[in-house]
Amino acid sequence: MNPRREPRGGRSALFDGIEEGGIRAAPSYSHEINEHENERALEGLQDRVILLKRLSGDINEEVDTHNRMLDRMGNDMDSSRGFLSGTMDRFKMVFETKSSRRMLTLVASFVGLFLVIYYLTR
Repeated sequence: MNPRREPRGGRSALFDGIEEGGIRAAPSYSHEINEHENERALEGLQDRVILLKRLSGDINEEVDTHNRMLDRMGNDMDSSRGFLSGTMDRFKMVFETKSSRRMLTLVASFVGLFLVIYYLTR
């Protein structure tokens, strides 16, 4: 026998802590393990929350950027619509006049302008 250890009753001392189904840890040791696991799980959750917070901030920034871009596109479309409606009104006025010479001059200038632009962009 080990001189440092006190015998506690022979065989029963050898099997202290062993129950049917395996060895059971002391309650304080088990509590420390559970607390350590809880702390690790809590740290993992904190990391995930931080990541989700960053992602949601990035998504919010992206949505704001797209909203501004869509607003600008809507404003550009409105101004284009106004410009085109003014042009169409002028064409209607030209086509309603009886002067065929004026209409011929306008159509010829339009075709000429179109051809000049076409050849310049090639």
